[in-house]
Amino acid sequence: EVQLVESGGGLVQAGGSLRLSCAASGLTFDDYAIGWFRQAPGKEREGVSYINTSGGSTYYADSVKGRFTISSDNAKNTVYLQMNSLKPEDTAVYYCAASWGFTAAQAMGLGSRGVDYWGKGTLVTVSS
Repeated sequence: EVQLVESGGGLVQAGGSLRLSCAASGLTFDDYAIGWFRQAPGKEREGVSYINTSGGSTYYADSVKGRFTISSDNAKNTVYLQMNSLKPEDTAVYYCAASWGFTAAQAMGLGSRGVDYWGKGTLVTVSS
């Protein structure tokens, strides 16, 4: 059974930082691009960032470029999202996603349509 388990969400003030983790099991980690989506109340789920776990290439949404950094520890089957300079508009439930056979850029372009597995999400709240 494939599982993606997110952790690290919480409440932070604007300008602060959080690091999200996504621990994957039940899949061949290197075969997947692993990424993060977020969904704010009343809004559609949107792609935030992806990493190609086999090659290390990354891709970011324009709204988070320069503030968020995605990385992976293949020995631990874990992907991280370091979020700095957080803004109130970053408030959302953040979901980990696994997309088989795509590069990071391809997976971002496909959005939810390209996701094979989802985590249950972790809430990030940024106060002003």
